[in-house]
Amino acid sequence: MEINWYGYSCFRLVERGMAVVVTDPFDYREAGLNPLKLKADIVTVSRNLPAHNYVAAVKPDPYVVSGPGEYEVGGIFITAIETNGGTREDPELRNILSVIDIEGLTVAHLGAMRKTPSQAQVEALGPVNIALVPVGGADAMTAAKAAEVINLLEPNIVIPMHYAIPGAKINLDPLSKFLKEMGLSSIETEDSFKVTGKSALPEETRVVILNCKN
Repeated sequence: MEINWYGYSCFRLVERGMAVVVTDPFDYREAGLNPLKLKADIVTVSRNLPAHNYVAAVKPDPYVVSGPGEYEVGGIFITAIETNGGTREDPELRNILSVIDIEGLTVAHLGAMRKTPSQAQVEALGPVNIALVPVGGADAMTAAKAAEVINLLEPNIVIPMHYAIPGAKINLDPLSKFLKEMGLSSIETEDSFKVTGKSALPEETRVVILNCKN
């Protein structure tokens, strides 16, 4: 599997011979970054906001997962769970956390999660191999809250997202705050994250910082 990051909460997950997944495509006019030009078979949307739901940026005609439930598309299994406790009066608070199972490797995209998940939610997720975690605050978790959630989920790999990068319009905290919370002074960045299977994952949680492709 190969994972690339395009800024904010947008990733592209690719496994040879399987459906391609894009998470949280953003409207560049709201985001301040370059327009996305992505191809995928599946799009997951965590929030009904322009920074998360601009499906028009993904071609040609992807299947969209934007609500809770269990889905199977092109050999990919997705379990989507509602968090944050959005209400009918304020549906934008609702967050959809997606656990994407690709050939037995589970990737949990936490979307714009703001609250620590309940024990029932953690159990519903099952084992998480790779966690895509918001760390920059604003409409999602702060660095401190992100570190707390990581301790609960105990993933093999953590890839932070939704933090300040050059050009971004949304006011987010810098990555350095999260690294401090995790006890890391500095870390090398990678252009993409590639893994061949569960056996290639570290036993202890490892933080991977991806360069933005956008």
